[in-house]
Amino acid sequence: MRMTKAAGLAVLGAVLTATASHADTVPAFKGNDTGGIISYNLVGHADVRAMAIDHCARYGKVVKLLGVQPTYGGYISFSCRWVPYGSSERPIRTKY
Repeated sequence: MRMTKAAGLAVLGAVLTATASHADTVPAFKGNDTGGIISYNLVGHADVRAMAIDHCARYGKVVKLLGVQPTYGGYISFSCRWVPYGSSERPIRTKY
């Protein structure tokens, strides 16, 4: 009985240790229908503006870049907005 409890406690400790190590990971691109953020580390490796345009076009909206934190761990923030009335432009999807 004591061995079973000790083994169960050891397994529980191992599981909790493994899950806690992934608690601080953040995706490089995160967003929803109102906007999102892109990691500044992607600036030299990918077309950040095209990623934002494609993301907002999924919701039928256009992108507006809001701000840039050009430091280690910084983000580029953007907003997805509706196409203004009377405008002839439509949201386009990009290919990359």
